[in-house]
Amino acid sequence: MAKRVKITKKAAVDISALVKTAEQGDAEAQYKLASCYHYGKGVKLDYVEAAKWWRKAAVQGHAKAQHDLGVCYYYGFGAKRNYAAAARWFRKAAEQGDSDAQSELGDCYHYGTGAKQDDVEAAKWWRKAAEQGDVSAQNNIGRCYEGGNGVRRSFLTAEKWYRKAAEQNHAVAQYNLGLCYMFGRGVRKDIAEAVKWLRRAAKQDDADAQCMIASCYVLGEGVRKNYKAAIKWYRKSAEQGDAVAQNNLGRCYERGCGVKKNIDTALEWYRKAVANGDKDARKRIADLSRQTSRQKNRRR
Repeated sequence: MAKRVKITKKAAVDISALVKTAEQGDAEAQYKLASCYHYGKGVKLDYVEAAKWWRKAAVQGHAKAQHDLGVCYYYGFGAKRNYAAAARWFRKAAEQGDSDAQSELGDCYHYGTGAKQDDVEAAKWWRKAAEQGDVSAQNNIGRCYEGGNGVRRSFLTAEKWYRKAAEQNHAVAQYNLGLCYMFGRGVRKDIAEAVKWLRRAAKQDDADAQCMIASCYVLGEGVRKNYKAAIKWYRKSAEQGDAVAQNNLGRCYERGCGVKKNIDTALEWYRKAVANGDKDARKRIADLSRQTSRQKNRRR
């Protein structure tokens, strides 16, 4: 007996027809009904029901359903988390040319989740997805070429893929493209162009880019020196947990650059940086502790 579907009045006709078609075995209807359950469109949100209907469509070879069922297994939506099962369904969809599944399968191989870690396979599937315009895959295959992971190292090819993703507004790719210009990797070194791409990424809350653009303001690279602007970007990055930005913000407070000198606030940021693994911040805390001890001894 089919599970009774609770539907809204507005969506009643469409959902009722969709349920009827899905129960008759239509894979596309099953896929759409699963999506309704997953996102709570016209029915009460129910991840278990969503996974059930995606599975019915997936076993009939529906590529998008296979991908979405893989996502259910990967994240534990409506099914017990199972990376191996996720990778199997991603592969079925990927082999049918689904770009999302190809990108996800590349992730599985890269991180060794549900599949044996394999840089060559990761690069292979990311490239397939990238060639279909998947922005995450474009950034990832760019990283493969930059680092020589699973492919022969090529800064030129890395820059090509970073640019494709960056022009589609992918923040991490914009940051990576900015670094290409900053250090002359695959392109002629151009600090002003680097700052342009770093700023675009920073405005999208990329913590690495925010930290880098802040340093540009401190050093006057590609922009006029501006400690207040540097503080603004260091703070945005630091508040996201970037250890380098936290350490640098601590230094600004320690030295009074762009902000009023405040050793207590400096120490607060240094401690946060230490908690995130920054070794230089640990050294600064030790140095400030010794300075404080000397000052106390002089007063005696």
